[in-house]
Amino acid sequence: MKKAILYCLLLCFAIPASAQYYLRGDVKDEKNQPLQNVKIFLHSARSIYYSGSYGSFGFTVPNAYDSLSFSLDGYEVKSLRVKSDLWQSIVLKTSASHANNNKPKLISITKDLKQSSRLNLFVSNETYFQLVENEFVKAANFPNTGFSLNVNKASYSNVRRFINMKSPVPPDAVRVEEMLNYFNLHYREPDPGQVFRVESQMTSCPWNPGKQLLFLNVSAKKLNLEKIPPGNFVFLVDVSGSMDMPNRLPLLKAAFQLFVKNLRAIDTVSIVMYGGTVGIWLQPTSGAEKDKISKSIEELTAAGDTPGESAIRAAYKLAESTFIKGGNNRVILATDGDFNVGETSEKAMDELITKQRQTGVYLTCLGVGMGNFKDSKLQTLAKKGNGNYAYLDDIAEAEKVLVKELTQTFYAVADDVFMNVEFNPAMVKEYRLLGFDNKKEAIADAGSDLEGGEIGSGNSTLAVFEIVPTQQNQLTISTTVAEELAVVSLRYSLLNDTLNHRLNYNIKADYAQMDKIDPQLKFGAAVLMLGLKLKNSKFQGITDWDLIRSTAQSAADKNDFLQKEFLLLVDKAEKLYEPKKKKKAKPKDD
Repeated sequence: MKKAILYCLLLCFAIPASAQYYLRGDVKDEKNQPLQNVKIFLHSARSIYYSGSYGSFGFTVPNAYDSLSFSLDGYEVKSLRVKSDLWQSIVLKTSASHANNNKPKLISITKDLKQSSRLNLFVSNETYFQLVENEFVKAANFPNTGFSLNVNKASYSNVRRFINMKSPVPPDAVRVEEMLNYFNLHYREPDPGQVFRVESQMTSCPWNPGKQLLFLNVSAKKLNLEKIPPGNFVFLVDVSGSMDMPNRLPLLKAAFQLFVKNLRAIDTVSIVMYGGTVGIWLQPTSGAEKDKISKSIEELTAAGDTPGESAIRAAYKLAESTFIKGGNNRVILATDGDFNVGETSEKAMDELITKQRQTGVYLTCLGVGMGNFKDSKLQTLAKKGNGNYAYLDDIAEAEKVLVKELTQTFYAVADDVFMNVEFNPAMVKEYRLLGFDNKKEAIADAGSDLEGGEIGSGNSTLAVFEIVPTQQNQLTISTTVAEELAVVSLRYSLLNDTLNHRLNYNIKADYAQMDKIDPQLKFGAAVLMLGLKLKNSKFQGITDWDLIRSTAQSAADKNDFLQKEFLLLVDKAEKLYEPKKKKKAKPKDD
């Protein structure tokens, strides 16, 4: 009898201990519109989930009662205690000051570290964000550093435009991580079933003898071209008066004509144009009707002012009306960025796109032009639009971005990608992240946080650290035992997925001299040095034109047009920045 009572008691305790509850609900705004990608923090498990395309969410919890916090850019954080077996209808209020929308986001961050800033630079009527180079950081005091990954490549082609025009490059136009991205160096296919592959390489630092370079390479899986999802593309084309130049609207028209050739019958194309007024130039049209789409593109002409704000709203509205669930829904904005009607500031653009991204529509920005080019606006739009940004300086670049790198540019494999690196102070005395420089206003705002980026199919992203090694690190080089240098944590979310994914990677001190590493990484070192030289960086060490050239020449792939072009660009830059002095004429003998 006693055994039976004991058994019943144990059963009573066991049942609730193993119980699982499925917590479900949805999140909407005050206008009853669903909100997707709302971050949901489950306090008991310290886990993070996200709301889906229609604001809904659902996950298992172990407790009958639990606490949740809901947060989303532009809305007030809401925390509450809930009963797990009831449907949760959550309403988020718009933040009165839009503080989160307007808050500048950091590209890289080292916890508790303060940074300095410097003055802005304007070239003609072009605008660039004020950037602050990352400093050397003591690993013993600040072992953790994080940075956002993206596949933007605009900086390199923009730098090339200045050099080809024999004009000095604005230092803030030089973003070395984008210059590296441009070449898609050291791509390595991830293992089957994996989204990313992470590799590392330690080597010598050519511009700072005694220091080391740590290359971190993140390669994204390639999508099968025959199986990529249907595309819902809305071309948002600036046809304002400022676009009436050969390297603006005519270049964009030629670029889009190249893009159209690769469309499939399952793809849909629409065109919204803005110049004086905003209008739908081409209603949603199947990719099978290439002649109709091409004719519509060819008939675009430039005139009027630039109502960018209302055009963006119209393009997103059209993309939503033809939204393909599980497809690639994307607005492709093509402009010089010179908005002059409606909201025009970077702050206003930030706020507008942050709201529009909740639709699940991605944004790709294609920049063109010179003199009034607004790099800072296009950067803001691409970042906030869950998208990417490229600059087209000629038709060859248009073909590279829209044809050769079609899936890299327009088909994402992961969102909100950022990397955290925790250094081992026993091996690393100091470190400095090259590139991923922060905007001045983001550093000035103590409340700024880190925001990840979009990674497209088949992209290789390189991050490089300059390292001051410890004595133990130096001793490791001469032994066969590779000690742990750092631990990498790559965080990302998949498309149309509410879960947060994480990939961990241990970095071993696998040191090799520069001449012994993969030539593509060595070529990357030359690209870095050109960036440091053009920025006139205080960290450029002994970098000179001969060192850049010799490093690139010894590593460049002779069959790669872009790498051969880089060598010519170095020669042009040297002539521009250091023209040879005219020899003084010898005095004639009396």
